[in-house]
Amino acid sequence: MSGFVTIEDLKVHYPIRSGFFNRVTDHVYAVDGVSLEIEEGKTYGLVGESGSGKSTIGKSIIGLEHVTSGKVIYEGQDVTNKARRRTSDYNRNVQMIFQDSLSSFNPKKRILDIVAEPLRNFERLSPEEEKKRVIELMEIIGLSEEALLKYPHQFSGGQRQRIGVARALASNPRLIIADEPVSALDLSVQAQVLNNMKRIQDEFNLSYLFISHDLGVVKHMCDELFIMYRGRFVETGRAEDIYANPQHIYTKRLLSAIP
Repeated sequence: MSGFVTIEDLKVHYPIRSGFFNRVTDHVYAVDGVSLEIEEGKTYGLVGESGSGKSTIGKSIIGLEHVTSGKVIYEGQDVTNKARRRTSDYNRNVQMIFQDSLSSFNPKKRILDIVAEPLRNFERLSPEEEKKRVIELMEIIGLSEEALLKYPHQFSGGQRQRIGVARALASNPRLIIADEPVSALDLSVQAQVLNNMKRIQDEFNLSYLFISHDLGVVKHMCDELFIMYRGRFVETGRAEDIYANPQHIYTKRLLSAIP
C-alpha cells in the first residue's frame, strides 16, 4: 500500500457483560476487519447507515477509540496504540471535524480561543502572530474578524461547521476526518459547507475521509467510496463506478434513497 495513512485489518469489538460476575459473554463487532489506504489530496467516502461502524473507524484513526486488533499506520509507523500517538507530527497532521459542532466546542470559550487551540498545542506563537493566523483561517472559511470575540451559540449551524473546518485547518494537517459534517444542516447550507471544503482541499492539497450515511451528500466530494454494512466493507471502488453501476444490494438501497 502506498498511502501515507494505512488501515490494516482493523477490528473494534465491544464486550457484552452479563451475570452476577459481570463476565464477558459476547461482543459487538463495531468494525470487523477493514483495510484502506489514504493518499495525498484525495477524498474517501465512508458511507453506511447509523450503527454500521463508519464513525468508529474515524475515531480509531484519530485515537478516540481503542482498537481491538489490526493496525493504523502513518508514514510507515504503527500508531495504533493511543499512547504512541502523542507525537506532534501525527496529531498535527490528522485532524477531525465532528458531526455536532456545538457539543465539540467549549461553550465558555470565544471563537478566537477555539480556533487557536491547535496552534497553542503545536506551535509557539506570540499573541499577535496567533491572532493574525486565526484571522487568516477565518478569511478562508468566509467569516470576518468580528467573529473572534463571539461564542459558539451565537452562530448558525452552518457557520459553526465552517469554524470547525478552520480549527481543523489550524495545524496545517494532511488529513481531515469529517464525521457527518453536514447532516444537521438544510440542503442549501450543506452545499455551501461542502463547496467551501472542496475549495480548501484544492488550495491546500488536503486529504479527506468523509463519513456519511447519505450517498447523495458525498456524490461530488469523493474519489473513492467504501460502502459499510455491519462493521465491514461490502463494496469499494471509484465513486463514479459505484454510482453508475452499484454491485451490492445494500449500495443499491442507499442509492435509491437519494431524493
